[in-house]
Amino acid sequence: MADKLLIIMVNTDPNNSTALAAPFFQATVAAAMEYEVEVILTGRSGEMAIRGVAEKLFIKPDTNKSVYDVIREAYEAGVKFKVCTPTLELWGDDLIPEITETIGGAYVISEAMDDNTVTFTY
Repeated sequence: MADKLLIIMVNTDPNNSTALAAPFFQATVAAAMEYEVEVILTGRSGEMAIRGVAEKLFIKPDTNKSVYDVIREAYEAGVKFKVCTPTLELWGDDLIPEITETIGGAYVISEAMDDNTVTFTY
């Protein structure tokens, strides 16, 4: 059985805030279940790694809990957040402090192909 969950967020548009809930909540639950969990932000989703972006996004319009609050909760539960290098070229490099590493495509492929890893993409 796999002991690592890799969540790759590439196609989730940060402006579609209702689509952001599932990956972050699943990451938090998996970390609470003591799985190793990594969330990789890349492509359009990579914009959430930039300081100030996720703070302005809300999963539900009638709440004051931001997407950044959800990211922080996941991080505190043990989720590791990483960002792909091309994201920095698109959105800049002023990253939220929860980003633990900048990685490249080879890292994503090697982790996704590992037999001990289950990969979800959003």
